[in-house]
Amino acid sequence: MANELSTNFSEIIQFIVINIGDEQYGIDIKYIDNIVRMQNITRVPKVPCYLKGVINLRGEVIPVMSLRLKMDLEDDEITKDTRIIIIKLDQHEPIGIIVDSVREVVNIDMSLVEKVGLENRDDTSYVQGIGKQGEALISLLDLNAVLQE
Repeated sequence: MANELSTNFSEIIQFIVINIGDEQYGIDIKYIDNIVRMQNITRVPKVPCYLKGVINLRGEVIPVMSLRLKMDLEDDEITKDTRIIIIKLDQHEPIGIIVDSVREVVNIDMSLVEKVGLENRDDTSYVQGIGKQGEALISLLDLNAVLQE
């Protein structure tokens, strides 16, 4: 009976749901260090266009990138809902990513996540799968792919 229980076990992971344009994306909550309001970004010369510059967050200088530009979308339109999410991955220094808005935290059953096999989508290499939250579909970001140069 113990074996039956373990085979039916599925992993539930919490994701922060963000908006980029009309699309919803999920970021695994374990990688999120902080979420801050948009602030003044100091430009850095001779970096790729998606790197917007750096911010000073409590004495720490953090590079900030535009997720929109990284995905080959139009440039960010800064609104009152725009946020910078500070991401910390094991093999990377902290980095901020600009998102249009932060919606909510959701629990997603990883056994129900569909792998991505979409043609002609520029952001597919940044998506590890599609999660279902009720009727909504959430593209789950592969942060390692997003943050690679």
